[in-house]
Amino acid sequence: MAKIIAITNQKGGVGKTSTASALVSGIAEKGYKVLAIDMDPQGNLGFCLGIDTENALTVYELMKGTANIHKVVVHKNGVDVIPANILLSSAEQEFSNFGREFLLKKGIATIRDSYDYIIIDTPPALNVLTVNAYVATDYLIVPMIPEILSLMGIAQLTETANLVKSVYNPNMEVLGILLNKYDGRRVLTREVEDMAKQVGIEMNTKVFRTKIRNSVAVAEAPAHGISVYEYSPKSNATKDYRALVDEILSQKGMKVNAKKK
Repeated sequence: MAKIIAITNQKGGVGKTSTASALVSGIAEKGYKVLAIDMDPQGNLGFCLGIDTENALTVYELMKGTANIHKVVVHKNGVDVIPANILLSSAEQEFSNFGREFLLKKGIATIRDSYDYIIIDTPPALNVLTVNAYVATDYLIVPMIPEILSLMGIAQLTETANLVKSVYNPNMEVLGILLNKYDGRRVLTREVEDMAKQVGIEMNTKVFRTKIRNSVAVAEAPAHGISVYEYSPKSNATKDYRALVDEILSQKGMKVNAKKK
């Protein structure tokens, strides 16, 4: 059964989608079978992975029940993707029936055994889409940038995650806090890192040893529809993301026997 990891932070601009895209491609690079799920109406994860999100069935149709899982999965560059687009922005109003928190979990239930890892990218908001991701996932990874406002946003995220854990998904764990756009030369970076470690203790988790350094390659790769590994194999970000993949897969309970891709 696949290990499911949701990348989450209610604050935008912290590198959620870049992290999700890099994990999807980096884990697949190691021979594992990976499914990417985009839960953000902006559709950026699908775009980063080379999907034409405007002309594809999406997670919206899956959650609505108008398309089954096999119709919405797109095969691209060695990974499978369930994309999203702007139609998903109506979810808060449209998905109002009892049990709406379980729409994603039910939608992917029949194919979970077909993958080693499933990576979910969440929107920069704590709404029904984020809650669906939390209900479906095993683990959360919380990206942030070394700024005070980014750190403050984790407090509200923690409240929502704890509520979901207590009511819907008692097995969910926070795998770690990830520092993006890291520059260890800055005093503020080091100060925020120390505070993030304290927040990690309060969340019963940690800050990942691996930090993702600034790199223009991260911003440029999506325009070419390829991973940062392929676009700029020698960049700092590529080295850091590969190290992050290794760190994640080395954690207790995260290893699986790879399926044939």
